Amino acid sequence: MYLYLIIALQGYCVYHCLTNRSSYYWIVFIVFLPVLGALIYLLQDAFSNKAIVRPQARAVPVLKASKKITDLVEQFKFSETFENQSALGDAYLEAKMYDKAIENYKACLTGTFQNDFYVTSRLQEAYYNSSRIDEAIHYAEAIKDNPKFKKSRSAFLYALALEKKGELAKAERYLVTFDAPYNRYPERLELAEFYIRNAENEKAKIVLNEIIVESEALSKEGLKENRLTIKKVKELLKTRF
Repeated sequence: MYLYLIIALQGYCVYHCLTNRSSYYWIVFIVFLPVLGALIYLLQDAFSNKAIVRPQARAVPVLKASKKITDLVEQFKFSETFENQSALGDAYLEAKMYDKAIENYKACLTGTFQNDFYVTSRLQEAYYNSSRIDEAIHYAEAIKDNPKFKKSRSAFLYALALEKKGELAKAERYLVTFDAPYNRYPERLELAEFYIRNAENEKAKIVLNEIIVESEALSKEGLKENRLTIKKVKELLKTRF
């Protein structure tokens, strides 16, 4: 009877491995360590919380980012161009390695590229994401007169940085530029949240209700693209109002 229970346990674990595409090494582990292997598998894999991302799944983006950075470092060593260094800065920013991103972006801003809009805007973003608000504001103000600044991500982050410094009226002036019908839903949600954070609930409610009304007329593609934002808007209306 005991032997049959072990075989049944092994069979279940191997079946679970195959149907859930677990690592092949688990099968070897279960077969060659019949009781211990099966119990460890059940604890570590089969009975783990499925809401938690598997370590392998978490590792894939990290490995991809690491390889991308390694490749770009080698590319920059081979040819130390503005394009290669700014691309390396982008890779570091994407990987949330903000100090390295800042280092590379600042190195780009020399000579004929010292006022480059793209690199300055990315440098601003790196500073903002690393909570160095004064520097983020400094670099935003260096490019705010550029026509590309209007309604850009730089303008959006500039507004949020200004709010953090207590310059609410100025922050609002930039945020409301994103409040256009059937457009810029994440930024408009942030505008509503700005109003809530600063005790202007009626203004927030107007923005949120406008988004809901517009969402009813969106195309299938528009709904899919803005699904998460619209969901957050509905939740905010339900919980706050």
